[in-house]
Amino acid sequence: MAATWKLAKGRTWRQKLEQEHPSHGKVVAIPPGMQKRFGTGRMLIPRPLDVDAVMRRAGKGRLVTQSQIRDKLAKESKADCSCPLATGILIRIAAEAAEEDSQAGKKRITPYWRTIRDDGKLNEKLPGGARAQASRLRREGFTIQRGKGKQPPRVKDFQKYLIKL
Repeated sequence: MAATWKLAKGRTWRQKLEQEHPSHGKVVAIPPGMQKRFGTGRMLIPRPLDVDAVMRRAGKGRLVTQSQIRDKLAKESKADCSCPLATGILIRIAAEAAEEDSQAGKKRITPYWRTIRDDGKLNEKLPGGARAQASRLRREGFTIQRGKGKQPPRVKDFQKYLIKL
């Protein structure tokens, strides 16, 4: 089941995506709690529109992983890594904004359903959850494998469909 987020009254996901925030786009020291995973060095707190721009690069028949997005943004910012928590949140915001745009009748939206986890699993936090993501991917010709137990489904042979960033 997809997590439900509430927006402030009168706000849209598009506004949230385009909103400037003082920490977005900054490169900071990797926090001590993340050094076991990333080591020491510099971490990017990405901008929402930068995350959205990388997601848009996955054309029909192609996929992008969350790590690819983080790595691309870190490299562009001359940082050692991008914050996985912030990037995950921004992927969700970009997806919600795209769905909002679709509901408003826009034809060209961010293809958020082509953004998958690093192991090929689908993202339950995207609009409509993993079920909606699987449906969109199947319509584009991808084979979706059932998850084991409570695990979400995954794209079969996802590696051969990844974009080069």
